[in-house]
Amino acid sequence: MLTKNLTTHQNVETNKIFGFWLYLMSDCIIFATLFATYGVIVNNIANGPTGKEFFNLPCVLFETILLLLSSVMHGLAIIHMNLGHKSSVITYLTLTFLFALGFIAMEGAEFFDLFSRGITPHISAFLSGFFTLVGTHGLHVLFGMLWMLLLIFQISTRGLTETNRIRLTCLSLFWHFLDIVWICVFTIVYLIGEV
Repeated sequence: MLTKNLTTHQNVETNKIFGFWLYLMSDCIIFATLFATYGVIVNNIANGPTGKEFFNLPCVLFETILLLLSSVMHGLAIIHMNLGHKSSVITYLTLTFLFALGFIAMEGAEFFDLFSRGITPHISAFLSGFFTLVGTHGLHVLFGMLWMLLLIFQISTRGLTETNRIRLTCLSLFWHFLDIVWICVFTIVYLIGEV
């Protein structure tokens, strides 16, 4: 009887994580479409500026470092989850959130600066693609941060329950996925755009 219950529980956990992988695949399709669109329209600048004219690579590099450090912190949260250290999980999730907050603040400042200089999506196809791709990633990061806050609250009040462990595992998959997407954005949009 105990073996049957454990097997049923493991199947439920596996199904939830598999379902989340399916969601990530749909997100992959969204980002692949955005990258493909950006690749087609990147040179359609009309009378607007090129990326080379307004990209601030040192700033974007620092943003990238912040996001990568947030992933390291999230990885440490997962390690401590597996060790059963509730307070360490909360600490590392909080650090993950703070690094992500720095990333979002810098990206928001970049967008605000561009808009204040009149560099907006309606000027050219390139700028439409740029704001859509980078903005969509930013919205995903914001969603992940909200999810993280809810998990911090749930873990602090309910502990490292099986449900919270599954949620934290899914958030980990999502967060590392966002890192991979950002590395592609950094390389394709910012580095190649500077050439």
